[in-house]
Amino acid sequence: LDEVIAALAIKPNAIIVDATFGRGGHAEEIMKRLGTSGRLLAMDRDPAAVEAGRRRFRGDARVVIEQQPFSLLQQFCERHRVSGQVSGILLDLGVSSPQLDDAQRGFSFRADGPLDMRMDPSHGPTAAEWINSAPETEIERVLREYGEERFARRIARAIVARRTQRPFATTADLQQLVAEAMPRREGGKDPATRTFQAIRIHINRELDELAAVLPQALRVLANGGRLAVISFHSLEDRMVKQFLRTQSTAPALPPKLPIRHQTVRMPLTLVGRKHQASAAEVQRNPRARSAVLRVAERTEVAYA
Repeated sequence: LDEVIAALAIKPNAIIVDATFGRGGHAEEIMKRLGTSGRLLAMDRDPAAVEAGRRRFRGDARVVIEQQPFSLLQQFCERHRVSGQVSGILLDLGVSSPQLDDAQRGFSFRADGPLDMRMDPSHGPTAAEWINSAPETEIERVLREYGEERFARRIARAIVARRTQRPFATTADLQQLVAEAMPRREGGKDPATRTFQAIRIHINRELDELAAVLPQALRVLANGGRLAVISFHSLEDRMVKQFLRTQSTAPALPPKLPIRHQTVRMPLTLVGRKHQASAAEVQRNPRARSAVLRVAERTEVAYA
């Protein structure tokens, strides 16, 4: 939290977009730093998060909260007439703690509940519907690509064999199946961890959403505006890292071209190195242990 707020460098008259509102922890700290002319535009895919946010900031004319995926960031900013004027954008990727803690949402195997996993419960197939109908090869690919699961083929085969006898309906169904299919366990980690993560990423198209929003951030940020992205998964962080590096690194120029590398200005400038949660924060919030924060600042593209 402290690193994010510092990274956004919030001024009293800033326009900040919190594209992953969650339950408003970041938003509350942002609002403490905004003056009467500042604005917070928040969005979230989860209707429960939006409802909580509207209750939390009811009556504050500086705050707008809408339900939509952050892949619609540019459209959202254009509708509110702030495109090109945004001082800071926050993307806190992955699933939120309230989603994990609510067994009825089906994100976690810690408590039994419906196998849903949708961030927006009104849109798309549930995790149960997908694993009860997807081809074995597709299930294997999802587990391997999004969960980096070494035993993806074994688990996919077991899922298909089991669903012919009894369809999957709950998180306990899937957790038990994965535990039985795994030839060995990693110390300190439930064998179903990677499988649940992979299916959640697939169901919510999380990497597609991230790929869509990053270039939009460039288009809506003002010069000097900051983009702060918190990733919890290696695939997310790799995508963010590559995007920021590409947009901040000048292209290789032919040796005889009459332009020096230092005269080429790129759309982004990296702000510091990656940040990870301190030991004190991890002690307060163990879920922060895998968080990686990367920050970049929007610059005006120019060729001198």
